Amino acid sequence: MSIIKLNNQGVKNATAFGSITGLGSMVFIKKLTASSSATLSFVDGASSVVLDNTYKEYLFTFKNIHPASENPNFAFNLSIDSGSNYNIAKTTTFFRAQHGESGNGGELGYEASLDLAQGTGVQKISQAAGNDNDQGVSGILHLFNPSSTTFVKHFICKTNNVLKYSEPYAYNNYIAGYGNTTSAVDAIQFSFSSGNMDSGDICLYGIA
Repeated sequence: MSIIKLNNQGVKNATAFGSITGLGSMVFIKKLTASSSATLSFVDGASSVVLDNTYKEYLFTFKNIHPASENPNFAFNLSIDSGSNYNIAKTTTFFRAQHGESGNGGELGYEASLDLAQGTGVQKISQAAGNDNDQGVSGILHLFNPSSTTFVKHFICKTNNVLKYSEPYAYNNYIAGYGNTTSAVDAIQFSFSSGNMDSGDICLYGIA
C-alpha cells in the first residue's frame, strides 16, 4: 500500500516507511542524572544545553525518577531569564487514569486541584509517586517553539507513576497547557513537591 505525506516540501509517495524522507529527526542534546538532587535544570547555553531557536520542538524524557519522600508530585517550571527565576504564568489541564494492582479503583477523571489558571508556581506532571524501590515516575514532555517572541509556549505531557495507597496503583497522567509569555523561554527546571530525586535521568532532544 502506498503512503502519501504532505508537507512543505511537496508530496511524498512511498511503499515502505523506511523510504520516506523529510520527516525530521530527533537529536540528542543533554542527559541529566539525579543523585539526591533537589532539582534538575536545563539552561540554554550552560553545560552544552541547547534550548533556543535551533529547534521548534523539544522533547524531554523521564526515566525512573525515584523520589526520596513518599508520594510527592513531580513538577516543572519555566524561565525567561536563564534560570534566575522559574515563575512563568501557566494555564493547564490535568487528566488522570488509575487502576490498582488488585483490579480495584479503575477510573478516569479531571484533576482540577492539579491544574493552573495563570499560576506562576510549578506545574505538577505526576501525582503522588511512591518511593518503594520498584516505584517512581517515567514519561515525556513536549515543549513547542520556546524561543518564539510572538506566541505563548504550548506543551503536552504524559507520565506514568505508581502511587502507594491501600495498594499500589498505576497512575497515567495527561497534562497540557501553555506558558503565557511571548518572551523566549530559555530554561526549564524539574523537581518533586517534597524531598529530593534519589535517582533517574532526564534527557533532552531537539526535534528537527
